[in-house]
Amino acid sequence: MLHYDSLQTSSALAFSQLVPALETMFAAHCDVPMRHNHTITDKQGNKKGTLLLMLAWQPERWLGVKTVSVFPQNVRHNLPGLHSVYILYSAQTGKPEAIFDGDSITSRRTVAASALAARFLSRENSKTLLIVGAGRVAELLADAYLSVRRIERFIIWNQTCSKAENLAERLRGKGLQAETAVDLAEAVKQADIVSCATLSTAPLILREWLQTGTHLDLIGGFAPDMRETDDACFADTSVFIDTEEALMKAGDLLSPIAAGVFTPQQVRATLADLCRLKHTGRKNTDEITVFKSVGSALEDLAAAVLAYEQLNA
Repeated sequence: MLHYDSLQTSSALAFSQLVPALETMFAAHCDVPMRHNHTITDKQGNKKGTLLLMLAWQPERWLGVKTVSVFPQNVRHNLPGLHSVYILYSAQTGKPEAIFDGDSITSRRTVAASALAARFLSRENSKTLLIVGAGRVAELLADAYLSVRRIERFIIWNQTCSKAENLAERLRGKGLQAETAVDLAEAVKQADIVSCATLSTAPLILREWLQTGTHLDLIGGFAPDMRETDDACFADTSVFIDTEEALMKAGDLLSPIAAGVFTPQQVRATLADLCRLKHTGRKNTDEITVFKSVGSALEDLAAAVLAYEQLNA
């Protein structure tokens, strides 16, 4: 069985290829059972983290499974909050073919899915991207969005200002126009696209800040106790989700549903619907669109297959 580390895995997942690979997989058939979600506690019964098990397969082709551990307080230990491993099998024989760095698979397919959604949902002339967060996923958003939109200005906001400045400096090192923001409300008002990649458990983005025509991308909140927006962000906007599972797992959706300001029936389409051209996406330049994702094992499988093919070409 082949083993690929973080650098090898990432090098095989260029966004120019990964975004189309996700689109192809969403448009095709893929079996994706509900993920396993388990709470990990300490000796006192307090929540320490979450363990996820995600699997998907295409009959007679590929089978994949990913284990993910999410420990938000790892920042205290100078460690990432998320670690994962991905195993790719043959779906014909069950033979394990390769093990990949799951962190690279997860982070790159996550932002690729957001970029894919933005191709349908953001205005074509979007020029300014606000990145909320400065972690591993946020680090990749600029490159992912540049694969689908001609972004000219990047604004970075993070609760720790120094981390925002470090990310902006790295983007400037790539020749991009990047700056930090202290006032999040003002930054949202200036952005054509707002992309949130945090582990926040309290709303960061308020509906009153969103301007006409904005596209809001919500990546971080994948569990019921996680939030990146207030309920009002879903009251009068066009809401899209990556999969139906988002309606069962995402606090950003569960809260406005419980408050009665949003219903599941108001979801315009899933990412599969968009890729299968069952929905056209954005209807006009004034529409405020919201894309809420919780991640899908389908995306992991698409990324792993692409990486395997690239590394064994």
